[in-house]
Amino acid sequence: MALAVCATPIGNLDDVTLRVLEELRSADVILCEDTRHTRVLLDRHGISGKLLSYHEHNEAKRAAEVLPRMEAGERFALVSDAGMPAISDPGARLVAAALERAVPVTVLPGPTAVDTALVASGFPAERYQFVGFLPRGARALASLWEELASWPYPVVAFESPRRLPATLRSLADAEPARGVAVCRELTKKFEEVVRGTAAELAPRFAEAPKGEITLVLGPGSPSADVGAAIAAVGELVSAGLPRRQAADVVSRLTGASRNELYRRTL
Repeated sequence: MALAVCATPIGNLDDVTLRVLEELRSADVILCEDTRHTRVLLDRHGISGKLLSYHEHNEAKRAAEVLPRMEAGERFALVSDAGMPAISDPGARLVAAALERAVPVTVLPGPTAVDTALVASGFPAERYQFVGFLPRGARALASLWEELASWPYPVVAFESPRRLPATLRSLADAEPARGVAVCRELTKKFEEVVRGTAAELAPRFAEAPKGEITLVLGPGSPSADVGAAIAAVGELVSAGLPRRQAADVVSRLTGASRNELYRRTL
């Protein structure tokens, strides 16, 4: 196989699969985000291999360099620092280019923070939405919460520990009753999964924690419930309560987005 996309451990180096280890041993070249990081994995399993950097800053250039070599018969393995390449990590450009040029591609599955966090959250896992890394701006976050308010299934996202406090405060403002699981350092020595509502977890993570973070939001409120909540805000406003205060009260009682309730009752 000219290009093998290999999932690598998300923390614990022993979580790598036997197929991935065999592919890393057999590859002529291993493409990786950080050669130092990948070398730790190879050393752990007694593998010596030729490493070549492949990251977001050199994707286009590197793809143009290695595709002719794949076509000539060289065997390449593609890894990211953790998890599956091309899922919020470099790799999609190379896979697409290889397929376009009829270069054989295979994908070797393995550890994934998305599935691990989803199951650890305790939320129903029959259906979910993965949104990658969360947006950084306050307005973009508020817009995302509004979009997801009526999504009746869990949502999985990646977040940096530095931005986690602001993200949880934003979610607590929009949907204080929304269930959340903060999954930190999955599969590592100090793994931690903290579950609660957004209102409960925002003060719990008032300071930035250490380690990799995967965030899981519980199911949102069905659209019908949002409609009833909007009607309730309207009734409170008619009775003399300020609109923002009415939206806040109904949001806390129903879990509906406070911002959406306010906006849709203007």
